Amino acid sequence: MIGADPELLRIGNSSGFYGDRFSAMREMLTGGELDVLTGDYLAELTMLILGRDRLKDPDLGYAKTFLRQLEECLGLAAERGVRIVANAGGANPAALAARIRELTERLDLDVSVAHVEGDDLTSRATELGLGTPLVANAYLGCWGIAECLNAGADVVVTGRVTDASVIVGPAAAHFGWDRTDHDALAGAVAAGHVIECGTQATGGNYAFFTEIADLTRPGFPIAELRRDGSSVITKHPGTGGAVTVDTVTAQLMYEVQDARYAGPDVTTRLDTIEVGQDGTDRVRISGTRGEAPPPELKVSLNGLGGFRNEMAFVLTGLDVEAKAELAQRQLEAGLDRRPAELTWTLSRLDRPDADTEERASAILRCVVRDPDQDVVGRAFSGVAVEMALASYPGCSLTGVPGKASPYGVFTAGYVDQAQVPHVAVLPGGERVDVPPASQTRSLEAPPEPALPQPLPEGPSRRAPLGAFVAARSGDKGGNANVGVWVRTEQQWRWLAHALTVDRLRTLLPETAELPITRTVLPNLRALNFVVEGILGEGAASQARFDPQAKGLGEWLRSRHIDVPEALL
Repeated sequence: MIGADPELLRIGNSSGFYGDRFSAMREMLTGGELDVLTGDYLAELTMLILGRDRLKDPDLGYAKTFLRQLEECLGLAAERGVRIVANAGGANPAALAARIRELTERLDLDVSVAHVEGDDLTSRATELGLGTPLVANAYLGCWGIAECLNAGADVVVTGRVTDASVIVGPAAAHFGWDRTDHDALAGAVAAGHVIECGTQATGGNYAFFTEIADLTRPGFPIAELRRDGSSVITKHPGTGGAVTVDTVTAQLMYEVQDARYAGPDVTTRLDTIEVGQDGTDRVRISGTRGEAPPPELKVSLNGLGGFRNEMAFVLTGLDVEAKAELAQRQLEAGLDRRPAELTWTLSRLDRPDADTEERASAILRCVVRDPDQDVVGRAFSGVAVEMALASYPGCSLTGVPGKASPYGVFTAGYVDQAQVPHVAVLPGGERVDVPPASQTRSLEAPPEPALPQPLPEGPSRRAPLGAFVAARSGDKGGNANVGVWVRTEQQWRWLAHALTVDRLRTLLPETAELPITRTVLPNLRALNFVVEGILGEGAASQARFDPQAKGLGEWLRSRHIDVPEALL
């Protein structure tokens, strides 16, 4: 058992990404009662960055910020009896564990450290049929973390585990769950998915943010987990932000695919989750059902896609289209070799009869990519600068010429669970092999739920979809998801019929030629859309203005549509 109460475990989160608020660890440890403090530092792009760090120096490859946070807070955590679990080990959890042990000796703290490894498949990628990526990491589950905690570890660091695993592992250890307790595990995954992105659960990136009284410095979230897997999402008293049904729903809709949310330990049925307000800044998550996990583990494959560069022209005043055409023609004519990819984007930010020069200006961006660094280096950016006195009137650039920079490409692979070593390295150095799931179930399309009765015909008027529809969007490799939901049954009766795949294509023209899948989640009054290929080869390739699709949902909310007047 980890906490003092056998029926309750309080798990806080202090990091949603590598670069999150540095002071959050101290704030969470001093702001109220906790049993476990977790941190999520990894993303697809982060694994590429950390993998490159380790290639340069075999002693690196972990989130260095986490180590600095521990230097300030490890003694405080030990004093308060709070265990710490984080995936900050990144591409080198063993090295991070060693650095933490050195820190405990230097600070004279009686703190035991363990780590989880086995996710790094880079050296075996070819034999596993995964190609030749720069780095390859399997998404491990919660049971290695649980082994370390059961062995008495005060700090557990991992490499690439699923984001929710840093929450599910402590819960499994505390409650003594079996690997086939799928409903309880799925409930913990739901809670973990809500809090693993930090302040996104307390009002950050929230569509109706103007309703929150104080969002200056939102507090980080806490999950109060119960033995059956149900939970209450909350935050420390007196902290900013808010925990409401909608802030929690927003996070439940973040970066998901369909009603079956697959993981290495359990497949969580998102269509069974029920959320309800349980008091001020308290939201209960219950009813979550789970199924056996799929037989394969997902593998994050990051490689070097080539080199990219970018130049942006400012076009001011009249004849913007003609100015853009001239700039494009001149730059392309000046290139000795045409890059493999050359993309122009004209952002019409200008207004007629503008009262400032900035509001009279548009931006013309040229992005180039090529396997040869020289082709898209100064040979490209220098041509743009040479045009300064020979192009359209008022020609100027937003930056100086520069060299090309490498960009990464993300793809997902899958391998049988039995082919991936999952090892818990305990505080005393003992290595415990964690076996793969004994029960598995291949993923299949979830059943299509019945739609509510449509609203009766009535008068309507044009209005932004976001007048009463909330949204949250994010990236999964080259795909993006957009989750939308509403608050009332009447709104749901309209949304479920009005926002079809075809309507989404109309509202978001950039998706018109792309495959889109819609999932209906009646319990949450929500729809989830997965748009395939809109992000090219992933966030690291920077193939789009919004490379992680963070603003895609807000673009959708800003679009105008015929809405029943009764809902407005």
